[in-house]
Order: sequence, then C-alpha cells, then structure tokens
Amino acid sequence: MPLGSPKPQTVATRKYEAKAGWMSKSYKLKKETVEAFAKACDEAGVSQAGKLTEMMNAFVNEVKEAKKEK
Repeated sequence: MPLGSPKPQTVATRKYEAKAGWMSKSYKLKKETVEAFAKACDEAGVSQAGKLTEMMNAFVNEVKEAKKEK
C-alpha cells in the first residue's frame, strides 16, 4: 500500500493493480533509443506498453523453445 496518508482512490487503485497482477517497472535507457521507439510506435499506431509487452512475451517464448530443444 502507498506510504503516508493516501487518498481513497489511490488505495483503491493500488488494490486493483495488485489483484489484477499489474506492476510498474523502471529501466534506464539511452534517450535516443527511447525517443526513436516512441516515434516508431506513434507512426505504427501502437501503444508503447503494448509493443513492449509483445516483445517481452516473444522473447520469453523464444527462450522457452530454446530450452525445449536442448
């Protein structure tokens, strides 16, 4: 739960996120990479979060398949 004296909406949001399995992650990346990715997503008409999720899932599946082949 949030620290301090959070508003009821903040508490409700955090409770929903925990129940639904959402989590926030932070990465440090080069500014040029982040800006190029944002521009590419905008041009393709896709959300950045959606594209990151798609790429992460593809990589996870790729690693799982490689393990099966060993």
